[in-house]
Amino acid sequence: MTEALLVSTIALWATVVALALVVFALVRQVGVLHERVAPVGALSTAAGPKVGEAAPELTVRALDGGAIPLGGRRDDGASTFLFFVSPTCPVCKSLLPTVKKMVLEEGPHVSLVFASDGPGNEHEAFVREHDLEGYPYVLSTELGLAYQVAKLPYAVLIDGEGLLRAKGLVNTREHVESLFTATEHGVASIQEYVAKRGSGNGGAVAPGEEGS
Repeated sequence: MTEALLVSTIALWATVVALALVVFALVRQVGVLHERVAPVGALSTAAGPKVGEAAPELTVRALDGGAIPLGGRRDDGASTFLFFVSPTCPVCKSLLPTVKKMVLEEGPHVSLVFASDGPGNEHEAFVREHDLEGYPYVLSTELGLAYQVAKLPYAVLIDGEGLLRAKGLVNTREHVESLFTATEHGVASIQEYVAKRGSGNGGAVAPGEEGS
C-alpha cells in the first residue's frame, strides 16, 4: 500500500513538473510572437501623392458655402488632419467620436477637416446628426481624386509646411492613432517603423518576411 502511494506521488509530481515545463515553453513562445507581430497600422496605398512630398494645394468648397485652402504652408504652423467620410459609410460614423477626441488630445497644433462629395443636403443632415458643426466640412470631388481615395474612411495628415506626413485607410482607432505615431517617428507608416526597428534589433522579423 505504502509503495503504491509512493509511486502515485512520484507520478503526480512528474506530471506537475511536465505541466510547468509546458507552461514555461508557451509563455516563452508568446513572448517571441509578441516581438515578431507588428502593430496594426493604417493601410497606406501607393496611389496618390507620396508621404514626404508636398500635399496637393487646392481651394475647396465648404458645406457652408465658403472656400477652404488645403495644402501649402500654414501661417499658424498647425497640421491638418483630413478625414474623408460619407453619410452612407457605417465605419465612418462609428469612428467620428474617436477622430474628434484624438485630434482634440493633439491640441491646437492639429486641425480637423472633414471631406466628402455629393448633394449638400445629405451632408447637412449628417453634420447635424453627428455634431460636426464646429469643424470645417468640405465637398470636393477634386480633393478625393487628388489623393486617389478609393475606399472610406480614409485619412490624411498634412504638416504645417504643407508636406504629406501620413495617409491611409482607417477602420479602427488603432489605424487612426498609427498616422500620428508614424508622423512622430518620421516614417511613412507604422509598418515601415517596425520593419526598420526589426532590421536593427538582432533578429525580429518584419511584417511579410519569414525567418531563414
